Amino acid sequence: MTKPKDKRPATGAGAIIAFAIMAGAIGGGLKGQPSAGLLAGAAVGAAIAIGLWWRDTRR
Repeated sequence: MTKPKDKRPATGAGAIIAFAIMAGAIGGGLKGQPSAGLLAGAAVGAAIAIGLWWRDTRR
């Protein structure tokens, strides 16, 4: 049998996405636009998650 490659476990980004969404909603709420802040936080969190996924695929 072939020996499986030594590969590090993937980095989870769920907590990062959740934190970015909450931070965006709070920041947007302080500026009077909580929905826009929530969407901005979701976009930032998704971008970070995609970046982490991309980094993990290059290992």
